Amino acid sequence: MDTQKEEFLKEFGQDYGYPNAPKNIDDIRASEFKRLGDVVYLDHAGATLYSELQMEAIIKDLTTNVYGNPHSQSESSLATSEVVRAARQLVLDYCNASPKDYKCVFTSGATAALKLVGEAFPWRRESSFMYTMENHNSVLGIKEYALNQGAMAFAIDIEELENYSGLPRRDASSIKVSRYSVQRRNEAPVQEAPEGNIYNLFAFPSECNFSGRKFSLDLVKIIKEDSERVLEGPPHNKGCWMVLIDAAKGCTTQPPDLASFPADFVVISFYKIFGYPTGLGALIVHTEAAKLLKKTYFSGGTVAASIPDIDFIKRREGFEESFEDGTQSFLSIASIHHGFRIIHSLTASAIARHTSSLATFVRNMLLALRHENGASVCILYGMHGAKVPKHKFGPTVTFNLKHPDGSWVGYREVEKLASLSGIQLRTGCFCNPGACMKYLGLSHMDILLNVEAGHICWDDYDILRGKPIGAVRISFGYMSTFEDARKFISFVVKYFVSKPNATATQHLSLEESLSLSKTGVLNSLSTVGIYVRSITVYPIKSCAGFSVDSWPLSNSGLLHDREWILKSPNGEILTQKKVPEMCVISTFIDLNQGVLLVESPHCKEKLQINLESDSYGVKEEMVLHAQRYEVQGYDNEVDMWFTNAICRPCTLLRFSSSEDPCYMNKCNTGTCRDVESRLNFVNEAQFLLVSQESVSELNSRLMINMQKSSNGQPIHVDPMRFRPNLVISGAEPFAEDCWRELRIGNKCFTSLGGCNRCQMINIDHHTGKAQRSKEPLATLASFRRLKGKITFGILLRYEKSEMVGSIEDSTSLLQVGERVYPVSNQL
Repeated sequence: MDTQKEEFLKEFGQDYGYPNAPKNIDDIRASEFKRLGDVVYLDHAGATLYSELQMEAIIKDLTTNVYGNPHSQSESSLATSEVVRAARQLVLDYCNASPKDYKCVFTSGATAALKLVGEAFPWRRESSFMYTMENHNSVLGIKEYALNQGAMAFAIDIEELENYSGLPRRDASSIKVSRYSVQRRNEAPVQEAPEGNIYNLFAFPSECNFSGRKFSLDLVKIIKEDSERVLEGPPHNKGCWMVLIDAAKGCTTQPPDLASFPADFVVISFYKIFGYPTGLGALIVHTEAAKLLKKTYFSGGTVAASIPDIDFIKRREGFEESFEDGTQSFLSIASIHHGFRIIHSLTASAIARHTSSLATFVRNMLLALRHENGASVCILYGMHGAKVPKHKFGPTVTFNLKHPDGSWVGYREVEKLASLSGIQLRTGCFCNPGACMKYLGLSHMDILLNVEAGHICWDDYDILRGKPIGAVRISFGYMSTFEDARKFISFVVKYFVSKPNATATQHLSLEESLSLSKTGVLNSLSTVGIYVRSITVYPIKSCAGFSVDSWPLSNSGLLHDREWILKSPNGEILTQKKVPEMCVISTFIDLNQGVLLVESPHCKEKLQINLESDSYGVKEEMVLHAQRYEVQGYDNEVDMWFTNAICRPCTLLRFSSSEDPCYMNKCNTGTCRDVESRLNFVNEAQFLLVSQESVSELNSRLMINMQKSSNGQPIHVDPMRFRPNLVISGAEPFAEDCWRELRIGNKCFTSLGGCNRCQMINIDHHTGKAQRSKEPLATLASFRRLKGKITFGILLRYEKSEMVGSIEDSTSLLQVGERVYPVSNQL
């Protein structure tokens, strides 16, 4: 055993590894998670992993027994009903809830359980919906029901206080509540004078899925029994308070003890606990609260009788039966028996201790990391001070990284590099906007500007106006190991902790090569002989381009370059990143005939589009990369051709405005570099230039890495893998990094810096298949990173002295073979 693990076990040995269970952690990983191999999976807060033993038991169960629709009296139906009854009891037992006091309703997930509460809760104008800022969107969605019924809604922050002794208090004096503004809807229906009791709802997570912070379950009794003291006066203390616990995340390691903390509603999700099945959750409801829920819709299974041609229904009397619409997902319900069997063999408390030991170790290691200049590498969220109070956190660690100069590392770059290193983690805001705003210091205006800039969940934006708009989250599950945690820390140290500069030029990082280029070590080359090797135009964004010997320039770059895009029915712009098949759609523009020709191996006929045709669809506006475009579509025949070509519905759109696209906010332009020029549907700039010598250097490194790998497959990339407009030859490898501007013939261009690369370059453009070796991006990451970005090639802006004239104007043509005259940056 190595020294680091020995030190870890000295501190956490009693908690780590299930020493009292039938199998320890090493046996569990070796026998039940063989499929992981070298993969480090650290997204258990998103979805934990199912055990192979668990799945074997499920398959045996389903292939041995006959389960029928439970809405019948046959033997197979009765067998199913018994399995469902036993499953309800398992759920109640897991939360220490007596079947006399609680009911268990199966739903399609935790979100559906929360939606059910919102729909059926007895809202009135005098009611309040109170919720902590750190709540999942699925909880925040409940306020739509409250506001639409005229009730008020407001968020709170809760600070848990302690006695001088450090021991927790368990009454209203133990918390400090800060309230945000009250929300109401003026258009909500006006109700008659209130009759009966007023009911309010308070919702909080047992564990925040953003920060991992645990909320004290004492809040249940405090809010229910002492709300007047906590909320300090009217109008929020009127009526009876009911409490909802979102335990979808917390249940994975610490299910709420409902005998001690009698919440009215608890929602859980089974795939968060033991991986399988997905699409199944549960709503646990106190029997007194169940009497108040009013359900409108009825379906098969929820009514005893109904008459279709008159207003008559008789609902079933059982609470579970009346709230489970349609046929239950009974095979999934049967599967949870086997998941709980594994959890019980380890025990929830042992899982909590095991995962907490790993999370605490990682938090301590991240806090200790320092750059060479002494600056902190990592900012952890949810903590106050440097001490890690492990009893207040679940097995989740959320953070952002910083460069030595204090600037932020983009979380998408962390995710990209982690994936290349075989580490699976999660980035973003995790559908928890309140926690994201709270911990990242984002204001309402920040959020609105980010949306205006085109930012949505799961996109490539990570830093806007100098602020991170999300974070990196790792989370541990019952099968996680010390080795997983250590590999993650090693990954952070390797890629994000600054170290003394290397002395051998063959191991230079991008920062070092740039520095040496400026001092002349690598920039001693003569620029004589640099020329344009090839020119490529890409008419349709992400589809294949075509090479030319010469091509006209326009005020947006190469004439017709990325003038068309494909869009899905839901409005998503399609690219090779999600639709690799686009790379085998070939294109060609015949300027003499004025046509765009398109071919696909999936379509028998070529498609011919007239460049001057008026037969477009209706004009519309769209937003891409913070720019507003005017576009026009085509007829159904064209759209059907592309739908067949990529095997999914899509429409073809062409940038049609004669005016420049306008930025909605010039100060907030997302990832776009060129905010001065007219752009077609490009990500960052008008041109991408790649050097043939830089590609050759990359191939040399790929060959070396392949030889070092025991099972490496030869990988050779050509310049077209990077989708450049211009390929040059005659310069030293990566000399282009230091070019401030360049002249090609008599045409001038400004360099906007290196092009940030992503997994798209791992797609073989000849076959449309991603390389499983994760190359060449993995090799580029080893020596081409600058402030977290993996760069290759440079972006250019065309500096025209006057508006470009007709395409016959020879001064507006770029030609293969033209000389390139670069001007390098000076120190």
